[in-house]
Amino acid sequence: QVQLQESGPGLVKPSQTISLTCTVSGESITTNGYYWTWIRQPPGKGLEWLGDIGNSGFTDYSPSLKSRTSIYKDPSKNQFILQLSSVTPEATALYYCARTPAWWRGGFDCWGQGTQVTVSP
Repeated sequence: QVQLQESGPGLVKPSQTISLTCTVSGESITTNGYYWTWIRQPPGKGLEWLGDIGNSGFTDYSPSLKSRTSIYKDPSKNQFILQLSSVTPEATALYYCARTPAWWRGGFDCWGQGTQVTVSP
């Protein structure tokens, strides 16, 4: 059974970088056929796709956040990491990591419980 667990600081100051780690168990993140995805949900709003990383390390990011987003893998720890720089309070959200099957881009077949990140002075 695949499990994903997000971790990272819950409070970040404006202009700093949000750095979150997703630890995956039950499946290698180097397995073919999957993308590893970050999503967020601001308070009172819907889900927002942030980006993903494929088996080859190819990344794809939301156009509106592309200049400030980086996703990379640490295969030795079976983790993938999100970095979102120069944040404002609008980045306050519940952040999720998820697995996306290659045949279902935009969808998720498993995801973590989410981690709250608040951007505040």
